[in-house]
Amino acid sequence: MSAHGSMLELKGISKSYMRGKERHLVLNDISLTVGAGEFVSLIGPSGSGKSTLFRMIGGVEKPDQGRVLFDGEDRTGQKGLISYMPQQAALFPWLKVEDNIRFALVSTGTPRREAKAQAAQWLERIQLGHVAKEYPHVLSGGMQQRVSFLRALLMQRDVMCLDEPFAALDALTRADMQRWLLELWEADRRSVLFVTHSIEEALVLSDRIYVLSPAPATVLRELVVPFDRPRRADVWTSPEFVELKREVLRLLEEGHSGTV
Repeated sequence: MSAHGSMLELKGISKSYMRGKERHLVLNDISLTVGAGEFVSLIGPSGSGKSTLFRMIGGVEKPDQGRVLFDGEDRTGQKGLISYMPQQAALFPWLKVEDNIRFALVSTGTPRREAKAQAAQWLERIQLGHVAKEYPHVLSGGMQQRVSFLRALLMQRDVMCLDEPFAALDALTRADMQRWLLELWEADRRSVLFVTHSIEEALVLSDRIYVLSPAPATVLRELVVPFDRPRRADVWTSPEFVELKREVLRLLEEGHSGTV
């Protein structure tokens, strides 16, 4: 399976903000890598600066210290290098579902007529052909997230940043979405950096996991997830899975108690 992704490296990223008259450190010397075609998750408590980190990677903000590298090139503060999927489905409400997809294709250089045909094919492929002519607000949360992920995938960026995309979904829909995301990703192999609060989700999806401390965030541990791909549907029942989950939970609890 060939990887389509770029290698992403963060080196010594620190960032602080002024609150009133005081400066608060949010990210403290964060270094991590996402290999080409690798699926890496970030897990940490709320307010540990994960979304701030995404803004640095996306070039929306610059770090106080440190560098963001794509394939070894310093691209700190440069926009347009990642596709981004936020917590809530990011769809244009005034465009029909097929036109949301067509827009993503046209914006990356696909000719309009071709984009229309491709949008129809893709929606069939993700079992949403029947809602192509609907507006996003009539779709369920899971359907909206599927369209949103497809848009991020079709933006043709080599690195995808997914910010807790399934957090608002119920448990059954979330499990379906995880399976669906893995299928689509395993066929395409972009480089993915995925933020989640769910230890299970990180273990089901990832090649590696970085566990972050509460703010100011540092990397507590990098864990390699040892399960083969394609992932078995029942991977979460294995003893290794249970053991790794315990390990991540212990790290989060220790990190938290260390800051009180």
